[in-house]
Amino acid sequence: MSTSDYRQIFADGLWHQNAGIVQLLGLCPLLAVTTSLINGLTLGLASTLVMLGASVSVSLARNHIPREIRLPVFVLVIAAFVTAVDMLMSAHLDGLHRVLGIFVPLIVTNCAIIGRVEAFASRQAVVPAAADAVATGLGFTAVLASLGAMRELVGFGRILGELSAGNSDSGGLLIAILPPGAFIGLALLVALKNYLDQRRAQRLQSASAAIVEGGAA
Repeated sequence: MSTSDYRQIFADGLWHQNAGIVQLLGLCPLLAVTTSLINGLTLGLASTLVMLGASVSVSLARNHIPREIRLPVFVLVIAAFVTAVDMLMSAHLDGLHRVLGIFVPLIVTNCAIIGRVEAFASRQAVVPAAADAVATGLGFTAVLASLGAMRELVGFGRILGELSAGNSDSGGLLIAILPPGAFIGLALLVALKNYLDQRRAQRLQSASAAIVEGGAA
């Protein structure tokens, strides 16, 4: 693959085909865990590690996996990496591990991960598969972290406070920490992306029109 191909992979994963605000995949952890920046960032990075490990493994073994059982094999591979990440977090980040709870093991069911493994890693060489996993994972992490920071700031009145999901004594807006706040925050992020894309399209259209007018003159 050329350098432009890798640039396109990262552009798609981080922005154009972002799993969180374009494809709207993995909404369960995205909406449930993002009560703080730390929570969102941690789960996003854990998901990225799982996606990277699973994508590389599936890419290496893609020619040896029978097509009839590919999905069960993919889930098994993802589950193995989720178990490893879950055990590492339990051993070294016990506080965060307890806060995130069931949502770490539920990374196995994240549609963004199994979707990229099936659609890309199972059909590509190792390096492109790894690049796609990193781009998709970081794009998902960025959404989790942004939504977590937004909800924490509005709901708790601070960012990077204590590693807790239930303290609202600082006088913040409680709805930001509740489920409705998650949906509102996600909607705002989607609207912001659409607005920025529209502005960029308008600038490109204006630039193209100016070039055409300059050529005609």
